[in-house]
Amino acid sequence: MAQKTAPDSNRRSERSRRAIYDAALALVGEIGYPKTTIEGIAARAGVGKQTIYRWWSSKAEVLMEAFIDLGVQAAEAAGAGDWAEVDGIPDTGDIEADLKAVLRATVDELLDPRYDAPARALAAEGVANPAFGEEFVGRLLMPALELYVRRLRAAQDAGQIRADVDPYIARDLFSAPLAQRWLQGTGPLDHAYADALVEYALYGLSPR
Repeated sequence: MAQKTAPDSNRRSERSRRAIYDAALALVGEIGYPKTTIEGIAARAGVGKQTIYRWWSSKAEVLMEAFIDLGVQAAEAAGAGDWAEVDGIPDTGDIEADLKAVLRATVDELLDPRYDAPARALAAEGVANPAFGEEFVGRLLMPALELYVRRLRAAQDAGQIRADVDPYIARDLFSAPLAQRWLQGTGPLDHAYADALVEYALYGLSPR
């Protein structure tokens, strides 16, 4: 008689965690963040709500980790690896082309329904809940924004940007308007807009 192996608790926990991520993202997309509950996520994932509370203290925390995982899974599926943590923004030697490529990719992500609903929910929760907002900014926004600063500093070292420019302010010249247009829908959000933001940030508004 074959010996039975004990259930792998780590594997079971990973399956449950993945099901919870999927359930949270699906519910936010289907019924919206306000109507999404821990109980609903648990039922959709096929787990007890105590399983969720063992790992997270709120639906906002569940959604944030699910959103982070979504980005990692998408990068792996595309065969790109986790460039945001490993390589940063590509440096081809052409700062304009590199920034345009990254902003275009950001536009595509913001317009993707898989990202749009949870990203808006997290942004709104961050405004309503300052403690969560601090965590949201620290874990999601600042690491990505820091990549722009690193790339801009490299461009300064290469003489492509003035040495006296504050890279943090320069970063905001194109990243902040993009976020504002996405959040408030003040105009079209497309590749042409992303390109224009980079050009305006790099070359200003005066005649050339």
